[in-house]
Amino acid sequence: MIKDLFNCDHVGKMTGDKRREQILHTAVSLFSQRGFSGTTTKEIARVAGVSEAMVFRHFSTKSELYDAILGDKSCHDGIRFPWEENPVLHEAIKNKDDYNVFFNLALNALIKQQADENFLRLLFYSALEEHELADRFFNEFVARLYEFIGGYIKLRQNDGVMREMNPRIVVRAFLGMLIHHSLNNILWDRNRRLLDITNEEAAKNFAEIILRGVLKKV
Repeated sequence: MIKDLFNCDHVGKMTGDKRREQILHTAVSLFSQRGFSGTTTKEIARVAGVSEAMVFRHFSTKSELYDAILGDKSCHDGIRFPWEENPVLHEAIKNKDDYNVFFNLALNALIKQQADENFLRLLFYSALEEHELADRFFNEFVARLYEFIGGYIKLRQNDGVMREMNPRIVVRAFLGMLIHHSLNNILWDRNRRLLDITNEEAAKNFAEIILRGVLKKV
């Protein structure tokens, strides 16, 4: 799990340092606006109101600072897998309640994606700049989503409920709807001119689309 990738053991001891937290908060904001390569430690120090030496006192390199951002995010704000933290989803999975499985997966994703716009932007910058942490995030989190959701789909295919196709195609279609919706709300259509609906309504419709499609039965 991603929380194993970013060691949380030391984080609790350090969160009391307000300067460290301020540096991290500032770094997230700047990295999300200008990317990793476009942000200097000198600029982070200036905006955070500390000396550059203070930045290096807490983080010996810029890469270490970047790593700490994801580490703190996973340990405190919950880069957690939804089936680990959502008892309703856990129960739906156990009962093979397909609609509530996909509804709760969708709602969890939409809420988290849109709750921290800077972090989502930071992840996209990581990918665009081919930063190693983008690969680590993908391998430890996104790949696990494919594995878990794909495994549930395969289970339901074996039950004869879902038609046969590569489960990862279904996962990609499902996650594609979610991320596109969030990106529209965050980057392109902040005023909701094209579509103005709640996350609950979006999750409901995305779950129905992935399970039932859009064609009427004949």
